[in-house]
Amino acid sequence: MTRHDVKAIEYLVRDRLSTLGLDAISELTHFACTSEDINSASYALTVKRAVEGVWLPALDGVIAKLRELSVEQADAAMLSRTHGQPATPSTMGKELAVFAWRLERVRGQIAGGEYLAKFSGATGTWSAHLSAEPSVDWSEISREYIEGMGIDFNVLTTQIESHDWQVELYDRVRHAGGILHNLATDIWTYISLGYFAQIPVAGATGSSTMPHKINPIRFENAEANLELSGALLGSLSQTLVTSRMQRDLTDSTTQRNIGVAFGHSLLALDNLRRGLNEISLSRDVLLDDLDHNWEVLAEAIQTVIRAEVVAGRSSITDPYALLKELTRGHRVGAPELAEFVQGLEIGDAAKQRLLALTPATYTGLAEQLARP
Repeated sequence: MTRHDVKAIEYLVRDRLSTLGLDAISELTHFACTSEDINSASYALTVKRAVEGVWLPALDGVIAKLRELSVEQADAAMLSRTHGQPATPSTMGKELAVFAWRLERVRGQIAGGEYLAKFSGATGTWSAHLSAEPSVDWSEISREYIEGMGIDFNVLTTQIESHDWQVELYDRVRHAGGILHNLATDIWTYISLGYFAQIPVAGATGSSTMPHKINPIRFENAEANLELSGALLGSLSQTLVTSRMQRDLTDSTTQRNIGVAFGHSLLALDNLRRGLNEISLSRDVLLDDLDHNWEVLAEAIQTVIRAEVVAGRSSITDPYALLKELTRGHRVGAPELAEFVQGLEIGDAAKQRLLALTPATYTGLAEQLARP
């Protein structure tokens, strides 16, 4: 029994060459190689094809949907909830654009990554090569061979290619997964708040006992798969960065889970893409929420007062404290705020701007930011 995967493949290739009458070159089947010369190139090719041909297109599908929704909902004013509390309004489109932007940035890092392989023998020194033929530029031949397969060459290694490119890739994919997890939990929360309505899927059941329910299972499934993927990718990164002396085999077992990690990530991406296609924005709920939280305009009022003081049109001291006393822990409606603004010692133009302001219009550049 061979009990060695690469050696078993070598024997198979040698037998095939012999069958074809090519015994004269069969001894070159594994000439001056170590297993990692074969495996490093194999992993680089396999992972590169998986990332570029499968994973990145799946991520692009989610990003494209987020961009579509961000433009469609660019003007949909909504109450922000910093620390879960009513805060300066934004628009739903801008909030979704934030996720698209974050994912695009990490995507660029992933797409620009290297896929490295070695081809330098038992301990990365080309010792056997030079023993067989000292006059050959083995380093350059190795480089041309590896780069000819469309992957990158690592000239300085131990017995193994050091796996740093894998650590970088898996950390970046895990980073993307963290952003996607954040997206899933935020959409889940917006559904809970009634900001998004879920579109019923014909024939689907939300609960075994409560017929009315439509559960946000796409986003929950995405969360779970991203957590599993992240755990595996984190373990890969932690293990692959280290090899005792010139070689140990911990990487061999660990790398057998690369596909599992990407598999869970792909399940999450599929659920997110599907989920984003199964929700619709409840603009009336957003506006009603804003109309019940006029106190969020306290920020605007105290900031305008500060500007008026600097311009010499007001002598109000500590406008922050003034607005804090009026609004902190209180619900303040439109009439109370209007009365408060009318009594302020500020210029007429500033006063009119504040009186015209509503929570739904206090969104700054949010709409423009939502459009790429």
